[in-house]
Amino acid sequence: MKISSQLKLVQDAFAGFYSCGLTMLESDTMKRFEGNECESREISLVTGFEDFRLERVSDNGLKLVTDCKQDSKTGVMFVETSIENNGKEPQTMEMLSSFVLSEIEGDKLHRFVSFWSAEGRHKIDNLADLGLEHSWNNMAFRVEKFGTVGSMPVRKFFPFVCIEDSKTGTFTAISLYTPSSWQIEVVIRHDDRVTLSGGIADRDFGHWTKTLKPGEKYLAPKAAVSVGTSLEEVCDKLVKAQKPDISPIDNHMGITYNEYCTTWGNPTEDKLKNIADHMAGHKVQYLVIDSGWYGTEEGYWFDYTGEWKINKYRFPNGLKPVADYIRSKGMIPGIWFEFEVVSRLCKLFNNADYLLKKDGYILNVGGRQYLDMEKENVKEYLYNSVIKTLKDAGFGYIKVDYNDTLGIGCDGPEGIGENLRQKLLATQEFFKKLREEIPDLVIENCSSGGHRLEPSMMELSSMASFSDAHEIVSLPIIAANLHYLTRPDQTQIWAVLRANDSPSRIYYSMAATFLGRVGMSGDIYDLSKDQWKMVDDAINLYENTADIIRDGFTYVNICDAKLYNDPQGGQLVLRKLTADEYEGENITGTTDCKKKNKTLGVYHRFANSVSLKEFIHNHGINLSLSNKVAEYGSSTEDFSACVFVIEE
Repeated sequence: MKISSQLKLVQDAFAGFYSCGLTMLESDTMKRFEGNECESREISLVTGFEDFRLERVSDNGLKLVTDCKQDSKTGVMFVETSIENNGKEPQTMEMLSSFVLSEIEGDKLHRFVSFWSAEGRHKIDNLADLGLEHSWNNMAFRVEKFGTVGSMPVRKFFPFVCIEDSKTGTFTAISLYTPSSWQIEVVIRHDDRVTLSGGIADRDFGHWTKTLKPGEKYLAPKAAVSVGTSLEEVCDKLVKAQKPDISPIDNHMGITYNEYCTTWGNPTEDKLKNIADHMAGHKVQYLVIDSGWYGTEEGYWFDYTGEWKINKYRFPNGLKPVADYIRSKGMIPGIWFEFEVVSRLCKLFNNADYLLKKDGYILNVGGRQYLDMEKENVKEYLYNSVIKTLKDAGFGYIKVDYNDTLGIGCDGPEGIGENLRQKLLATQEFFKKLREEIPDLVIENCSSGGHRLEPSMMELSSMASFSDAHEIVSLPIIAANLHYLTRPDQTQIWAVLRANDSPSRIYYSMAATFLGRVGMSGDIYDLSKDQWKMVDDAINLYENTADIIRDGFTYVNICDAKLYNDPQGGQLVLRKLTADEYEGENITGTTDCKKKNKTLGVYHRFANSVSLKEFIHNHGINLSLSNKVAEYGSSTEDFSACVFVIEE
C-alpha cells in the first residue's frame, strides 16, 4: 500500500479516459511535480513505521506536503496534507486530497449510511457489483464517489470508508476529520488494486475552489488510516485514536437527565424544580434544560431561536434560581442552545450584517437563517447571549444543537464550498472559546441527534447525542451501529421512561443505554416504586460496567433486523475488557486487583425473536453464559432486553 496526496489546478487538463466529472485524480497538475524523488511512499500499518514527511515541489512553486504520524497506542496513521504557494503567481485549486492510498488489495466496500433517526446503517458492496473492475486495456477510470455536501457532515454517509480483502481477511479503513462537505473516491484503473482518495468535497462534488496567493499555506482536513483483520478491529482503532477534549468534571461517564421528552419544549421553573426533586438521589450528574426556556408566553420556541432572552412567563425569576436549585440537589445544571441560527422572531432575522448569504440573498432554510460565525459582531453577540448566560446563571453543561444544513455553501471570497468550510471552522473556534471561558464546561455535541458525529466535532466535546430516536423500537439498533464510529463513553443514549411502561419496556429502554452513556428523560415523577427500582438497578450495574463501555472492544455486533420501523429477530452486542487492556482503575475510582477478563453483553429482542441462548446458537457465537456474574432485565418475550456481565 502506498500513501501520497494530489491536487488539481483550474488551468490544468483533466486526466481524460472518461474521468472528467467523476474524479480529478491524475490530472496534469500532478505532472508539474514529476521528477520529485518521493511521489509516494510504501507503508505497512501491520509492522508499523517511523513518522515521515513527503515533500514535492511543482514547476510553478507549489509545495505539496504529506505528513504521516503513527499513534503509538492504536497503530493508526494520521495523515495531514498541506499546500504552500512559494511561486510568484496566485494559483486556484479545485481539488486537494487529504490522502491518496493506492495499491490496496480488496473486493468489498464498507460504508455507513446515515439519515435522521437512522444513523450508521452498515452497507456492504462487492466492488464488482459497483462496476469497479479494470478495463480491458487498463486505461479507463472506474470510480465510486460518495460523501456529504453541507454543514451536517454525517448526513447520508459517515466520513468513513473501508476496503476488505476477503482472500486475506485484511481490512483497510479511513476516517476523515471534517465538519463540512467531504468526499471519498474508490478508484480502479490500472489493475484491480484499489485507490482510495478523500478530503474536501471538490469543485465537481462540493463547489469548492481555493486561491492561494504567493506565500499562503493551506491545510486539508486530517485523515486517520487503520489496518486490521476485521471491521470491528479497524473501527475500534480509529475510534480509540480520537482525542476528545473532555471536561475534567466529566471523567467518569456521569448520567444525564434531559427534560425535553418530559416537557416537549415547555420547561418552567416549577417543572424543573419538580424534576430536580425526583431525580435527587438517583446518581444523576447533569440535569439539562432543553429548548423553550427563551422567547415569550405566546410564541413557539422554534420561532424565537437566536433571541436568547429568558421567557419570563416560564422562568419569572430568571435561570439562576433554577440552576442553583438543581445544584442544591446534587446535580450540575445544563442548558440547550442552537447558537448558529436565528428564526423569524429573533431580532437578527433578516439582518444582513449578521447573516450568511448565497447569490446575494440571505440564506433561508425552513424559516431559519444562519449567523456568519467569522464576523466580529456575531462573536460579540454570542459572547453576550451564550457565554454570559452560562456564566451568570452558573451552568456547567451546554447542549449545542444544530437542526438543519445550509447546503452547498455561501457567499464569500472563495468558492462557495470553501466559504462554507471557513464558517464551520469558525463554529469550531467558538466551541473552543466556550471551554476557554468556562474551563470545566461540559459540551454536548448535538445536530438533530447525530448529524455531527464526526471526529473533529467529537474531539471538541465531552459527549454527543447519539440520535433523535427518542422512543422508537429501532433505538438500540442505532446505538449499536455507532460502536463502529464513535466512542461509547461519549455517546449519550436516550432512555425515555413513561408511567405506563411495562417492565419489559423499561428493561428495553435502560438496556440500550449500556451501548453508550445513560441519558434519561420522560415521566420520571409519575414512575412507581417498582419502576424506579428497575431504573436504579440499571444505574447501579451501569456504574459497575462503565469501565468496559469506556475501554473495552466490541467484538460481536450482530443484528437480524433489516427494517428499522419493523425490526425482526434480535440484536446482540458483546464488548470485552481484557486484563491486558485494563488500566488499573475502574470508572468509579477503585482499583480492581483481580484484573479479570470481563465481557458486557446487551441483548435486545424484536418481533418474532428467540431466546438469548438460541440466538447465540443460531449465529455460532462462542459464549458461555454459565460465567455470568451480573445480570439486568429479562429477555423473555418480543421487545424485551437483558444486560449481563461475564468474567473469565
